[in-house]
Amino acid sequence: MWDRREIIGAGAAALAGSALVKPAFGQTAADRVEIDLRRETGALDHIWSRCAGSDRASATMRESWRRDLERFHAETGLERVRFHGIFNDDLGVWPGGMNGKDPNFQNVDDVYDGVLARGVQPFVELSFMPKKLARGNTKLNFTYNANITPPASPEAWGDFIGVFVRHLIDRYGLGAVRQWYFEVWNEPNLTWFFSGTQADYFAMYKAAARAIKAVDPKLRVGGPSTAAAQWMPEFLGFCAQENLPVDFVSTHIYAGDDQKELFGQANKYPHKDVIPAAMAKVRSQIDATRYKGAELWLSEWSSDSPAMIAHVISNCLPYCHAMSQWCISNVFEEINFPNFILKEGDGGWGMIAQRGIPRPSFNTYKLLHRLGQRRLAATGPALASRTRNGAAALIWNLAEVKQPSGIPGMSNERIVTGERKKIEVKLKGAAPGKSVRVSYVDQERASPLPKWRELGSPQYPNKDQIEQIRRAAELAPPETRRLNEQRVLMLDLPPEGVALVEISE
Repeated sequence: MWDRREIIGAGAAALAGSALVKPAFGQTAADRVEIDLRRETGALDHIWSRCAGSDRASATMRESWRRDLERFHAETGLERVRFHGIFNDDLGVWPGGMNGKDPNFQNVDDVYDGVLARGVQPFVELSFMPKKLARGNTKLNFTYNANITPPASPEAWGDFIGVFVRHLIDRYGLGAVRQWYFEVWNEPNLTWFFSGTQADYFAMYKAAARAIKAVDPKLRVGGPSTAAAQWMPEFLGFCAQENLPVDFVSTHIYAGDDQKELFGQANKYPHKDVIPAAMAKVRSQIDATRYKGAELWLSEWSSDSPAMIAHVISNCLPYCHAMSQWCISNVFEEINFPNFILKEGDGGWGMIAQRGIPRPSFNTYKLLHRLGQRRLAATGPALASRTRNGAAALIWNLAEVKQPSGIPGMSNERIVTGERKKIEVKLKGAAPGKSVRVSYVDQERASPLPKWRELGSPQYPNKDQIEQIRRAAELAPPETRRLNEQRVLMLDLPPEGVALVEISE
């Protein structure tokens, strides 16, 4: 993960040298959106709510993290959460030494009990290697020192996975566990996360996949969970050759990933289009194999820009079954212990900042959750839907945003290329003068930063300041507007801004 963050930095630097400048917010341009309230175009699959990422497993036992998860589920419809290290020795699963004959799932149960109690399923990442099974002692140089070596014996690893899965079924029931997803490892193509070779990973996948299916053929297993969409043809070819199950294919993409590695050409796409282009490529790679039609999970990606989130999701709809944004909460200590709650530039990866403070990314997901299940015909930067009571459309002013790279908190500047736009929204099929409701999210509205700055940008806000910042960062109630005689609504959006327009029947 840190490798691709360095890639983000390198790619963004190249762009910054040519096109990216600080935003000129005073400029105003025009854009048009047309939505036909009378014409449905099919289902609108909420791929964005199927999963979101988080820190390591042990962090999920924190009360603060659990509050953030509970809120994320309640307000965005989140279905699953993915995190690293369910087998880490910091959970005491199987460190070896005294009484090390059998694995210990006491803390594993605490982790999954806490997730399930909040209405969310675990997306089970099978990582990292318990000391008892490890070939070596190479550690992930993060706060939790996970063992990243392959198993000394793939057969012993497979036996362990079988014991683990049977334990889950005994505790939670077969019907429940059949709804879960089992992903083998995290980013094995990066030396940060896996010290073995590609062949070592394939052997580990083979053992895990067969062990899972031996417990119950309807359990779902997949991979390779690679960074930067790598290893796809090799992984799928190996699985086909070995007649292995692949119920879903997972990979990770970040906007600043090395485009020469991804597409064979450096800087082929602006940041805003890298992720959809990569997902189109992976979808075609899957569909050229015997696993055609397998679910594609983008199990890590990220953006802190409301409009970019909307744009990326909208353009990934044809390719992905699920998208898992990194990450839910700034209760996040992979490589350091943050000494800030909010920060200029890069405020951390979490969509909810520490102390339960919502950020614009979280509020964007709240708006996405208010979209319906049937898609409406739309042109322009919009995602429109039929709802139970009428219609809702998310509309955005897309800007090119240099996405934060490196360790969360290391950057103190966001570089945005974009301009304020007046967007003409025509609602075909609506009555002239019809009342509509409009909600906004950008870097000023539904954002904690203006109030935090007003308070002097405190590094350690006190209790009263935290409450003020939290209240100011909440999504405001919708404003009521009326269409004109031409059934048109004019929106004024800053760069990165999104607006949800809702119209009742």
